[in-house]
Amino acid sequence: MKASSYTCFIVSIFVLLSISSAASYNPVDFDAFLQCLPKHSDHSVSIVGAILTPNNASFRSIYQLRANNLRILSSATSRPVAIITALHPSHAQAAVICAKRHGFQLRIRSGGHDYEGLSYISDVPFVILDMFNLNSIAIDMKTETAWVQAGATTGELYYSIAQKSEVHGFPSGVCTTLGIGGHFSGGGYGFLIRKYGLSIDNVIDAQLIDAKGQILDRKSMGEDVFWAIRGGGTTSFGIILSWRIKLVRVPPRVTVFNVQRTLEQGATELAYRWQQVAPKLPKDLFIRLQPVPINNGGNNKTVRVSFIGHFLGQADGLLRLMNVRFSELGLTRNDCLEMSWVKSSLYWAGFPNGTSIDVLLDRVQVNRVFYKSKSDYYKAVIPKQGLETLWQVLMDIEDIFVQFNPYGGRMEEISESETAFAHRSGNLFIVLYRIQWSQSDGTGRYVEMSRRLYNAMAPYASSNPREAFFNYRDLDVGSNESGETDFEVAKEYGAKYFGNNFMRLAGVKAMVDPENFFKNEQSIPPLPTPPSH
Repeated sequence: MKASSYTCFIVSIFVLLSISSAASYNPVDFDAFLQCLPKHSDHSVSIVGAILTPNNASFRSIYQLRANNLRILSSATSRPVAIITALHPSHAQAAVICAKRHGFQLRIRSGGHDYEGLSYISDVPFVILDMFNLNSIAIDMKTETAWVQAGATTGELYYSIAQKSEVHGFPSGVCTTLGIGGHFSGGGYGFLIRKYGLSIDNVIDAQLIDAKGQILDRKSMGEDVFWAIRGGGTTSFGIILSWRIKLVRVPPRVTVFNVQRTLEQGATELAYRWQQVAPKLPKDLFIRLQPVPINNGGNNKTVRVSFIGHFLGQADGLLRLMNVRFSELGLTRNDCLEMSWVKSSLYWAGFPNGTSIDVLLDRVQVNRVFYKSKSDYYKAVIPKQGLETLWQVLMDIEDIFVQFNPYGGRMEEISESETAFAHRSGNLFIVLYRIQWSQSDGTGRYVEMSRRLYNAMAPYASSNPREAFFNYRDLDVGSNESGETDFEVAKEYGAKYFGNNFMRLAGVKAMVDPENFFKNEQSIPPLPTPPSH
């Protein structure tokens, strides 16, 4: 299995978990909530079959099926009073209106890849709005655009584009089961980031359900709200129904490679050199650095570093470029695989070469693990001593992998204020640290290990604040209680996720959702009104 396949945690494990009920609620309010839903939904598509309560036989399986992180399922979290598996946009509208009216918190889930599970857990009485069935994709090749509903996956989007064109793609995530709704709203990036930026940099319109249950497009929501939902996390402002995206051009053939070196083969020198080279390469070339610890038995441990590349062109052009810009890697023609762009998306997701693109239509990740993730941005090259510190911690922990994804290129050209996504120029790369395990009884120990690694890299990462990527959600950077959104606490995690954009986001929140209906442990609160004198 390729090292890159760890991105989607393709591990053979199946776990059945119980859901404990920690939150109490008034059955009278709940009955009123259930009666409210049909009154506010389109009668042409019945909402009754879309409402799941704990009494439904499929309730537990649907709850667990859409939940990506087994760590969240195994914790003592509360059970939702209902899951609304929306079959029509009006079902989502009704969920807003009725949850607000009858005092239930609303959590919105599309793909279920929320790393801390905030889209499907809460400690106060809540309802899950599951957008998974709203997954249509309408591509217009005349305008080179598409409308993509929130419940569609990245894999479905790639597949749909490939059915229409061999020379179009879209800059989005590597994992093919990501829900478009949440993935885009936090930024969304993949192997086209240096050429075309983030997913949200290629979004030109959207449909959003606000706190009043109204469906708004870019014109009716206004540019401030449209700015906020591109990188600020949509669920603080409403429910994303669909995005309108601008497709991007790709060549008929692209080239991928994966060159691996252990510490004994000079991986430290190469990783040090990669930091200097990768963010400054031409936009057509993206090279991820991915170290993983290897245990060959006993105390015979080492680290293997993978240099995984994607080039928007053919192998001959790639080799000429690498010979000049990164000759130390020793890339050869035998390392290179030429394929269509859509096939390269399979390569990055870890599927074996030759796999049918039909696998992109598999919407649910069945094989899941327990995991804890953290992220960092780096604005300066990590010295060799820092790399050696990282290697040592990796070998101590073992059940971990790390990804370094280079910036530069298009990311340097877009200002931090153009969208709500602030991590732009000045960043050399973003790093994901992930510890994963297969049994629930080790959770506390593994979470502490993740913090140990994070602390060890503190001297080299960004600081004041130490920045983090919103889509790699991490409650350690600051969080509120489920039913509260304290502004001072939110400023702490807001600065790390959104930088200087946080205060503007809070201002937009005050405008579109002043009562703070849409909230979770890391949501954006309304900007407080200054006291009158």
